Amino acid sequence: MNTSTPFRVLVCGTNFGRFYAEAVHRRPGYAPAGILSRGSAASRACAERLGVPHYTDVADLPAGIDAACVAVSSAISGGQGTELARALMDRGIHVLQEHPVHLTELTDNLTHARRRGVQYRLNTHYPHVAPVRDFVEAARRLVAQQRPLFVDAATPVHLMHPLVDILGRAMGTLRPWRFADPAPLPADIGPQPVRSLHGILAGVPLTLRVHHQLDPSDRDNHALHWHRISIGTEGGVLTLADTHGPVLWSPRLHVGRDTGRRFVLDGPGTGHLGLGTTAVVGTTGTFRTVFTDLWPEAVGHALDGLRAAVAQGGDALRTGQYDLAVCRIWTDLAARLGPPDIVRPATPRPLAVSDVFPAPQQTRADAHRTATEGADTARADVHRTAKEGADTDGAADTHRTAADGADAHRTRVPSSASPYTPSAEFFDLVAAEHTATASAPAVAALLADADLSGGPVVDIGAGTGLVTEAVARARPDAEILACEPAVGMRAVLTSRVFSDPDLRSRVTVTADAAPDLELPDRVSAVLLCGVLGHLDADGRARLWRRLNRRLAPGGLVVVELMQFEEPLTLPETRLATATAGRHRYEWSFGGAPDETEDGVMRLHSTWRVYRDDATEAEREVHDSYRWAPFGLKDVVAESGMTARALPTRPGAPPLAVLTRAPDAPNTPAPVSTSTHG
Repeated sequence: MNTSTPFRVLVCGTNFGRFYAEAVHRRPGYAPAGILSRGSAASRACAERLGVPHYTDVADLPAGIDAACVAVSSAISGGQGTELARALMDRGIHVLQEHPVHLTELTDNLTHARRRGVQYRLNTHYPHVAPVRDFVEAARRLVAQQRPLFVDAATPVHLMHPLVDILGRAMGTLRPWRFADPAPLPADIGPQPVRSLHGILAGVPLTLRVHHQLDPSDRDNHALHWHRISIGTEGGVLTLADTHGPVLWSPRLHVGRDTGRRFVLDGPGTGHLGLGTTAVVGTTGTFRTVFTDLWPEAVGHALDGLRAAVAQGGDALRTGQYDLAVCRIWTDLAARLGPPDIVRPATPRPLAVSDVFPAPQQTRADAHRTATEGADTARADVHRTAKEGADTDGAADTHRTAADGADAHRTRVPSSASPYTPSAEFFDLVAAEHTATASAPAVAALLADADLSGGPVVDIGAGTGLVTEAVARARPDAEILACEPAVGMRAVLTSRVFSDPDLRSRVTVTADAAPDLELPDRVSAVLLCGVLGHLDADGRARLWRRLNRRLAPGGLVVVELMQFEEPLTLPETRLATATAGRHRYEWSFGGAPDETEDGVMRLHSTWRVYRDDATEAEREVHDSYRWAPFGLKDVVAESGMTARALPTRPGAPPLAVLTRAPDAPNTPAPVSTSTHG
């Protein structure tokens, strides 16, 4: 958040609390005020790493603490988290408390917050995890268009409370709700890990399946699965495959029949048969990225909610009614299911995908997965990576032959024409929403509290200006230099800037291209989104030398990475569909190692334009371009800077933030000419 005074947050507990501490440490607009714990070596080490005081008693806390994150077990789990939360509220400190909390405790806490004039929020955590937020937002759009017909949900028993919260947010309401008792299990069939019950939530039929076993000493490690949710409507099914993604959309299968009851597979009214059977939105990371990125970012999102409540003021008990309803439903479900079976299983052996899909099947599955993962990056970068395509109206393609019985116009774009024109025409159809949920907010959040007094922000390869505009909104005081060499993209960029009086006063648009673009003597921040892969080793070396010389002390360089670091084959995959008026636009993307140049790829992009429900495109636009894959380790080695990952939406192109060490030389190490360029 862009505020002049950081929100000072105390973190209580450092088991799960370590994720709270990391969130407070890295999130702009927040500052860690200390660690409160019983005094373990791990807690003291955490405080030392953050450079903050360590406390063991609430009475020792200084004034000036805005809020506290209580990541200590509550009474329902045998801990004293609730007593601690109330003691903090007694000192005028706003509280965000980690779930679970008993309904009676929650009611008393909200009443206590009202009495003390502070804000209190219960954090069920998982609704704030980025893939879950994506699912919730999509669900709200879905239910606004079509009435939900069913909800199918699955959860481990210890995450049933967050599940109810996720469902309430997705449906937009909890009421009315009503549940039946689970069917009795047949006798003498042995242990049953899963219990099921039926009911109504938000007035929609609900089937709930619960992994009803629990190891009290190690709950998370022995859950057979995490949250899985499907919401079905007339038009299709929206699915959260796992708490940590991805989200799936499966359109309804419906095929018309002719008078002979045969399927009608071609002709008018069959355009929807071109829909993908299931679209994967976002990609999954590793379990390590869950802990390093997803969970701290989720905590930060929950903190934003508490901070907004503090800014708005108001009655904590009144605003907490939704949380109380969630807790009542959870309590009802738990009572109907009864106590879970206590288990103490041995350490499981997680399987890799190669255990389930051995070669050659694995090769096919990985190729499709890689294409899907590369797709999210390509969506954001297609306007920059289309370095060699253009839209021409070649005379040979002006009309189709008479033998075809049609006069539809089709355009094929040679790779030798000037760059970017195809992407300029289509880019914002799919990139606007994607950029608004991924790179733009991440970069804006990074720069919101950055010191930009040393010079302008330089957006190299600014495209149509989506990120440029986001930075300008986040920093009304910033001067921005937006560099875009492609005429088509620059036309959109210039129009975007010129149509807004504020942007027009602060954003300078140039036609400069890396690496030899004209730079000010000093720059505060540089954005390199979808640029580096187009440069050869010499070009990247020149660019890094120039940036190192011009970057102000404490300056930042943001680099957008692709989802792959080596040349590979990406089967052509349709990645996006958009409509405007009576036209439907479909975008496909693929790639393969370059046959003439080691260590680089040729990427191919195709746009097809259809009229109404036509099955044949009336226009195609193709382009092909060179890309040298690279990873974060390559960027660090080439730039001579230090780097850290910038949190962004899972599945989006990774972002890295580079900074120059105070004693670093102005000239980076020579760029390698290996397979990474």
